Amino acid sequence: MNSATIVQKLWNYCNVLRDDGMSYGDYPSTSLRAGSEQLTYLLFLKMADERSRPPYNQASPVLAGYDWPSLVKKDGDELFDHYRHTLEELGKQKGLLGLIFTKSQNKFQDPAKLRRLIVDLIDKETWVSMSADVKGDAYEGLLEKNAQDTKSGAGQYFTPRPLIQAIVDAMAPRPGETISDPACGTGGFLLAAHDYVVKHYPNMTSAEKKKLRGESFKGWELVQATARLCAMNMLLHGIGSQEFEPIAVGDSLAADPGERFDVVLTNPPFGKKSSTTIVGEEGKVSKERDTVERDDFWATTSNKQLNFVQHVKTLLKQNGRAALVLPDNVLFEGGAGETIRRKLLHDCDVHTLLRLPTGLFYAQGVKANVLFFDKKPAAETPWTRKLWIYDLRTNMHFTLKTSTLKREDLDEFVACYSGSNRGEGAAPTVGGSPSGRFNRQPTWSQDNPDGRWRAYGYDELVNRDKASLDIFWLRDESLSDSDNLPAPEVIAAEIVEDLEAALEQFREILADMGPEVAAEDAGA
Repeated sequence: MNSATIVQKLWNYCNVLRDDGMSYGDYPSTSLRAGSEQLTYLLFLKMADERSRPPYNQASPVLAGYDWPSLVKKDGDELFDHYRHTLEELGKQKGLLGLIFTKSQNKFQDPAKLRRLIVDLIDKETWVSMSADVKGDAYEGLLEKNAQDTKSGAGQYFTPRPLIQAIVDAMAPRPGETISDPACGTGGFLLAAHDYVVKHYPNMTSAEKKKLRGESFKGWELVQATARLCAMNMLLHGIGSQEFEPIAVGDSLAADPGERFDVVLTNPPFGKKSSTTIVGEEGKVSKERDTVERDDFWATTSNKQLNFVQHVKTLLKQNGRAALVLPDNVLFEGGAGETIRRKLLHDCDVHTLLRLPTGLFYAQGVKANVLFFDKKPAAETPWTRKLWIYDLRTNMHFTLKTSTLKREDLDEFVACYSGSNRGEGAAPTVGGSPSGRFNRQPTWSQDNPDGRWRAYGYDELVNRDKASLDIFWLRDESLSDSDNLPAPEVIAAEIVEDLEAALEQFREILADMGPEVAAEDAGA
């Protein structure tokens, strides 16, 4: 059975579970996401049982009496009660077992549907013998379908896979490198990095393969339910074990974890300000802005994305490299934003900026970019020499359904990034190699004003107002040529994106006016 067939089968069962009234009021585990969680629990138990049998004969981490055979033997209310007790007991365990089952609950309403899921779908398949690619891709496909179900709210955790693949191709991770995502969601970046290493280095030693599976990856995720899906996603791809937990649950911004990594890849959650709602003695509601104060940060701010930029700088080893998906406000915001940009340009080699088109993310109103930089040792002179910018936004039109982003849409960017766009006779380069970056050639020139790839020097950048990196140079064809307008549905989608972005900015202005004003508005 291939991954497409499996994901469709899993998805059909998720729809059955949704029709069973599963978890509509339990954000973020609403609807289909709750179905994904129940599948996660059952898949884990089934695979643990398979590994305990020949030819694997591995010791099962699951307690006897709470394992897969104990579920298969039961039916009706007896199965229902036993499943609930199984989740409770396994949630008390440590290691990967505890991570997957902590705070787990039985969300089934009908014992017959639970029985069908166990017997008809999961027990009929031999999951362990399935290749990691097949079962991992199936689970990834399930998560992507979940993200597309906009009512579930799951899209905020999902980065488009073609974008992830292009970023990883540009960064070109290598065997032996440690790779982190401090806002890992369901694990897209970590898994893509793993797959890249496996594909491009087929002759790894057994020691390198062992390190890749058990030591190379580390993610942080704030939401327990999402971390659960991520842990299972990685396990299905062959990463992690009962002894090694690749995912930590918690607020990665709260403190410096002390660990350092060769590569950091991340798409921090969208949403600018952090705040805590406080109810006073008389029931009056107010909000206190959550600012992150850390000795390793250049500036104190409540802007989560600016804090993630500083946090990623901390996580990197010397000469480590990073790629972050960030909203436009990080590029131009004043105050702490300007301070952070100037320090980043001076202390790190901020070498590449990819301006992303609208219509990529399930969260509406997002205008985003990917910022690439390398951490460098302390120096008096600035490390950034040139910032190369690729404009994939101007005159590019994508939607989530009718005109989706594909990996080939980013081919030119990856070639430009690695310096392999220099024409015939050019020496081959590796995506993440600095030597390739030094050989970059712009596609923009006075003779080719439509080129999407050009560089700006350090002095040009720091002399801009607030050291803004919000730079465009291409002419918007829709403003001057009505014959080149995109399809009506694309125009409508872009109008919605712009309105959502404007509304978000007004909400931020309202929040900045003070907690009482914001609270009054919320209660109106």
